Amino acid sequence: MTPQSSSSGETLDVILVHLLPLLLAAATSVKALVSRWRLLHSKLVLLQTSLSEASLARNSLSNPLFIDLVFSLHSTLQKLHTLSSRCLDPSLPSGRLLLQSDLDIATSSLTLHLQDLSLLLKSGLLSHQQDSPHAIVLPVPGPTASKADIALFIRDAFARLQIGNLDIKLKALDSLLDILQSDPAKLSPVVTAEGDVTVLLRLLDLSTHSHLIDRAASVVSLLTTSSASSCHAVFNEGGLGPLLRLIESGSVTARHRAAAAVEAITVDPSRAWAISAYGGITVLINACRSGSGSPSSLQSLVVSSLKNVASLEDVRIAIFEEGGIPVLIRLLTSDSMDAQKSSALCLWSLASAGGDEMCVAIIHESGLSRLLQLLYSASDQELQENALRAIHALSVLPTAAKSLSSSPLFFSRLSEFISRGGINNFSCQQIATSLVAVLSPSDDIKKSMVPCMSPLVKMLEVSKPVVMQETASRALVSLLDVKSNRKELVKDEKSLTRLVKMLDPCNDQISKRPVVAVVLALTSIGGNGARKRLMETGASQFLQQLAESEVAGAKKALQRLSGSRLKNLFLLGRN
Repeated sequence: MTPQSSSSGETLDVILVHLLPLLLAAATSVKALVSRWRLLHSKLVLLQTSLSEASLARNSLSNPLFIDLVFSLHSTLQKLHTLSSRCLDPSLPSGRLLLQSDLDIATSSLTLHLQDLSLLLKSGLLSHQQDSPHAIVLPVPGPTASKADIALFIRDAFARLQIGNLDIKLKALDSLLDILQSDPAKLSPVVTAEGDVTVLLRLLDLSTHSHLIDRAASVVSLLTTSSASSCHAVFNEGGLGPLLRLIESGSVTARHRAAAAVEAITVDPSRAWAISAYGGITVLINACRSGSGSPSSLQSLVVSSLKNVASLEDVRIAIFEEGGIPVLIRLLTSDSMDAQKSSALCLWSLASAGGDEMCVAIIHESGLSRLLQLLYSASDQELQENALRAIHALSVLPTAAKSLSSSPLFFSRLSEFISRGGINNFSCQQIATSLVAVLSPSDDIKKSMVPCMSPLVKMLEVSKPVVMQETASRALVSLLDVKSNRKELVKDEKSLTRLVKMLDPCNDQISKRPVVAVVLALTSIGGNGARKRLMETGASQFLQQLAESEVAGAKKALQRLSGSRLKNLFLLGRN
């Protein structure tokens, strides 16, 4: 036994054998402040029971937290003993108010000691033999440590966070960070299960020491970003409020950690409502404003949170009312690509689900031109896709549609997306095709898009989703409105053969209506060459069968082909 353990053992005996019996007797015999001493009596009885239980734990006197608590208890009980003597005289010569104040202070100290003792008893730490009795915290368990050892380590760290002084709390947080960083995904759920998340969240209070806040924010950030269950635990314990306050007023380190945690929390759409409930939209938008002092890395995390929750109508309204649209548009030119991606997606959510008012506001703030600049300059495919989504959502406005329809550069880029194809480019190809289908470019622009007609024909072969076939068909029909484009497609042997094969009723994986619409466009006025080639490739027999099945447009297409054949026979007869 160490000298400190021996001394604490003696002090514990003094408390149990001498001080507590004296105080219990005094509490029932005082003549002044009787009601306060009755309350104290119940606390002293509880202390006697708990302290006796702790003294029986085999390693209590080797636990530094318990040793410190014993000495603190001895000091508090000594003060109470002195106060009890003063309360024996009903005349209170030293003054009632002063005595009452002193007694209340001592009672509060005793209450805190009882809470600490209860925590130590519940944690099981007093029955554990420490390898290093003088260590401020337990050594971090190694990779081969048992679940029991890890659980004990976590409970010990959380006990020190509640009982220890500043240095002990900082060491405990460092230990938690060490163990979490060794395997975040595996150990985060263990920390939230064995520890007390509310203790961590209380340390995020802005009145706490700044070093504690920074380290606690780092622990909470790891918990939220490492596993779904630990993130859920932080959210359920009310973590969003303190984290938002940190983003608003914390140190640079704390703001980053808090922003990462909020982003992780908002990934789950079911939590989006909480951002508004905590007044978080204002906080997040302000953190992204020019002049906020927020570095681009922080703004990237914050705008990602906005993007995560922008699907909720209340959030979209709040973003609009808080002046968030110009803030998001400014972030399109951020030096952080992640911030650009998230702001573009957030604008897409606002434009696609927020109605015309949102779209008008975005265009009024030069949002469309900024998105186009981003589309033209970006080399990252995801960034291009996000910008294209937002542009597509804005195109529902006539003013935006008119502006886009008159831009050769924009359609050149759309043509590239359609022609590029591939799995990685699938989304961009779909969006670009949809834009070609709904916009009204000039004939000259349509002529420039000849290279993308063959890829559009290939898109008709995709069986799912059907909407993709229909969109590709409408885009092709728009381009085939130009006579020279019809001639170019007819010259493309592979594309024409594909079209005819898709008409075959036996090919039931492909919707026939979109294909027939393209055939109709090919056989329009001045399309004699196309009709002839379609006849030669056997399209008429398939159209006949489709007409009998009442496929929309098949009968009209067949009539055009038949009319062409009769005309040719008539001309031959005259010759």
